[in-house]
Amino acid sequence: MQTVRSPRVLLGALLTVIIKWGPADTLRGDGYPPIERLSFQRVTLEPGFIVASMLNDGPDTITIAQVQVDDAFWTFTADAGLALGHLGRTALRIPYPWVHGEAHLVRVLTSTGTAFEHEIAVAVATPTPNARFLGIFTLIGLYVGVIPVAIGLLWFPFLTRLSPRAMDFLLALTVGLLAFLLVDGADEGLEAASLLPGSFQGVVLFVLAAAAAYLLLEGVGNWLRSRGRGQAEGRSGWVLAVMIAVGIGLHNFGEGLAIGSAFALGEAALGTLLIVGFTLHNTTEGLAIVAPLIRRGQTLGIGRLIQLGLIGGVPTIAGAWIGGFAYSPLWAVLFLGAGVGAIAQVVGQIWKQLGRNRSVPALASGPVLGGLAAGFAVMYMTGMLVG
Repeated sequence: MQTVRSPRVLLGALLTVIIKWGPADTLRGDGYPPIERLSFQRVTLEPGFIVASMLNDGPDTITIAQVQVDDAFWTFTADAGLALGHLGRTALRIPYPWVHGEAHLVRVLTSTGTAFEHEIAVAVATPTPNARFLGIFTLIGLYVGVIPVAIGLLWFPFLTRLSPRAMDFLLALTVGLLAFLLVDGADEGLEAASLLPGSFQGVVLFVLAAAAAYLLLEGVGNWLRSRGRGQAEGRSGWVLAVMIAVGIGLHNFGEGLAIGSAFALGEAALGTLLIVGFTLHNTTEGLAIVAPLIRRGQTLGIGRLIQLGLIGGVPTIAGAWIGGFAYSPLWAVLFLGAGVGAIAQVVGQIWKQLGRNRSVPALASGPVLGGLAAGFAVMYMTGMLVG
């Protein structure tokens, strides 16, 4: 026990010396200017007020001195004081007569004169949690996530009559659809990670979330399969369908976050065309969910199909709620990473299904190549409506 305790005591003593005497600060000298990195976490608009949530991303204490809006100095209050240590937060409440639909520039100056800016591209009042906005975001989630996935699931009875080659095409189509979602989610996640304060190490966080989701889904899938070993052949298609629905649900959660935050921040014109684009884009996801069931020749009742549709679609509603009322870039990175990891896991599982009982690689067959190309093409074309 003593030998185990000694390294911990020595490490604690070393850290105490470093923190107390600060050798890095000694090298910098007394006259060295502080390292200032002030980050806008969220800017909300209330009637007659702009509220800016600030985070000190630098190692040194920062003191907020002044606030400018549209090149004019304005009075303000800070709920947690003006001096912020490392990762310290405060909300600046600025009485300003912002104009609906116009652009405004908020500039925060520190005691050293360093300025940090945030542009409000289109001024729109930030939604407050109430029944009206909850209803609106719920409808958007239904239109964009739940109903399109359900429509895709309705193809299930017609697809059960397909020949083996057509099933190969369909399964490869699923891989193409999911692979597109994986690339799209990775692009969105890395973009969101680049906007996080440096202290949060956004790219590392994104990769860790993806790895955790991959491993978690792998473990859950193995557990589900082990529970039904006596019916392994009958359960494997259902287990894979559930995992695909979970992966798509995580992706749709990130999609809902983007929609809700865009409405809340007024940074995107989410008109009918955009919602139609998301709807078309997500209809193909229901097809991806039922493909493993068709390959196994399984039949499902309406209750099971509804379960799969809810798993894949309902997270869009939750994402829209959180994005509209309490959007956080940190949570966006985590959930986008989880969606990418989950989709990567199910793509691997489907690819194993394609390669099973084959003397040649799955990619060498015509139906598989055609399905992959069709999956990418469908998602790319419907994605153009969203972008």
